[in-house]
Amino acid sequence: MFQQWDFKPELNICARELALKQEEGRTVMYTAMGAEWRPFGFPRRRRPLSSVVLENGVAERIVDDVKEFISNPKWYIDRGIPYRRGYLLYGPPGCGKSSFITALAGELGYSICLMSLSDRSLSDDRLNHLLSVAPQQSIILLEDVDAAFVSRDLLPTDNPMAYQGMGRLTFSGLLNALDGVASSEARIVFMTTNFIDRLDPALIRPGRVDLKQHVGHCTHYQLTQMFQRFYPMECAASGERFAKCALALHSELSAAQVQGHFMLYKMDPVGSIDNVGKMKE
Repeated sequence: MFQQWDFKPELNICARELALKQEEGRTVMYTAMGAEWRPFGFPRRRRPLSSVVLENGVAERIVDDVKEFISNPKWYIDRGIPYRRGYLLYGPPGCGKSSFITALAGELGYSICLMSLSDRSLSDDRLNHLLSVAPQQSIILLEDVDAAFVSRDLLPTDNPMAYQGMGRLTFSGLLNALDGVASSEARIVFMTTNFIDRLDPALIRPGRVDLKQHVGHCTHYQLTQMFQRFYPMECAASGERFAKCALALHSELSAAQVQGHFMLYKMDPVGSIDNVGKMKE
């Protein structure tokens, strides 16, 4: 499974142990070290998808798309289409983009390969190599892609360092790594950004990003569902009351802010409703 380690028997042992951890219900996180992927920390207990509450139908749409991709390689092969899939989750910080990807990996039994495009040591060749040797059954996660490059529609004089890239990685190198002639197949790439308007259209066109999904501030539906998850013994009317009060006082609430509020009132659902005005203090 972990082909990049075949030349090191002692690392193959480590790879087998990590594979067993995945089978035991844990998610293995990898980070790029030099020319290979290394386990980052200890394998984490899988996060259930139900623990990340997105707007109604959003999670199901992404999960169904990923599972359809995984189960139909022959469809791509028969039509001469590269067997890879790209996703972009965009929206304000703290609204659940990374949390959902972590839960998705757990649902699929996949590992996560985390890479920062703003790493100053990252070059075109290294990026291409890392994408080609990523462990099988893994999601490659490129977080905050707007931090590495901005749209070419902006003048380079506005922010020359951002336009050129933070390190040795070039914009054309990134595009080629994602869908160039030498890019690998059987690959799932997720990108996240807080500012989709800063991304160059070439980066998020079909073939590089096949599905875009906005993950925004909490809606009435999300607030009611989160309330019910934290306080399962409460009636649905209490969740409705919480959501109505929260949105009346705060027009924009992130999932992280709501969860933090509930953590202050773990055993006090009434208190969480009565003190909803303090949520953003």
